[in-house]
Amino acid sequence: MKFTNILLTIAVCSSLTSCFKDEPLNAECDIEQAYVHTDNPSDIFFAPSDTLVNVPSEQTNITFNVKVGADLRSMAPIFKLTEGATIEPASGSVHDFSDGKTVTYKVTSQDGQWSRTYVVAFKTQASVGKYDFENFRIIKGGAGGEYYEWSDLNEDSEWMGNWATGNPGFNISMSSAEAYEYPTAPYADGYYGSAVKLETRSTGALGAMVNMRIAAGNLFIGYFDVRKALTNTLKATNFGLPFDRKPLRFTGHYMYTPGSMLMDKYGNEIPGKTDQGDIYAVFYRNHDSAGKPVMLYGDDVLTNSNIVAIARLGEVKATDGWTSFDINFEYTGEVDPAELANRGYNLAVVFSSSIDGAAFCGAIGSTLIVDEVEVVCEETTE
Repeated sequence: MKFTNILLTIAVCSSLTSCFKDEPLNAECDIEQAYVHTDNPSDIFFAPSDTLVNVPSEQTNITFNVKVGADLRSMAPIFKLTEGATIEPASGSVHDFSDGKTVTYKVTSQDGQWSRTYVVAFKTQASVGKYDFENFRIIKGGAGGEYYEWSDLNEDSEWMGNWATGNPGFNISMSSAEAYEYPTAPYADGYYGSAVKLETRSTGALGAMVNMRIAAGNLFIGYFDVRKALTNTLKATNFGLPFDRKPLRFTGHYMYTPGSMLMDKYGNEIPGKTDQGDIYAVFYRNHDSAGKPVMLYGDDVLTNSNIVAIARLGEVKATDGWTSFDINFEYTGEVDPAELANRGYNLAVVFSSSIDGAAFCGAIGSTLIVDEVEVVCEETTE
């Protein structure tokens, strides 16, 4: 889709979902949240908050994280849909999700012209600590065009959807770009096999209108909420997913080339300074003292009081070929073994081609390539 009227585009983009049409109030067909009510959630879920799944607009697989051996024969997911949409089978209808069974739901827009299908599952997801970036695919953007996304595979070789990028946000302003021109794209000549390339890109005329002139290439464990990409940018990046092992070290390989001119959000050159990349991992409690869920965002991913440990590469400067890193997690608090076993902690792994990209400060062309990353954990005694 080409944006011929920038002011109109900004208004439309503020309510953008994956069914981006001329009449967003009645042509949207998304599941926004999925919820399960049960009298004894602790019999099935690790935490009460696991009964609710927020669904990013680009995601069509919805997975509830459950305990091993949970009775899933009579589960009744309830869905929050975009305004006026309908769903079949009905929200709240009972289905058998045992033994890996899934149920496919069809959501139809209020005007009846558009529809999407979602696959719902209840599974115990293993914590993944080794990342080779070999699993990627092209998906259609909500504003038109296509871009890449990444995932690790679970023990059944199924797509987990654990990695996210800012590509959906870039799609708002630059939907005419080819998939390889997005900030995050595959890199064929990796340290071993394929790697992932993060490049700071210009967001064009639309980005300049709202002082979001650059989009840093990024890749992180968590999910990206495109609905907040323009209205609340720092809350669009949701960092971290449940992790049931204690991380000790963060290792991997990277190459970095800074762009030629570092500029601020207004497009002014910052003289005497060179762009840098960013590589770090964060381990944090995913519930507060009252049991309410905690998620880290772009404005507190390194400062939130629930953070227990951080492993961050001090400087990501220009490199000549592949460079290895091996960073210890620095702990500021104790890890509760019972909370750990019940997935009371989240792990976020984050890469960015411009260290201040979240503030739309960076150098166009800055490129960070990463491959063969691992979070080394404390051995268990099971």
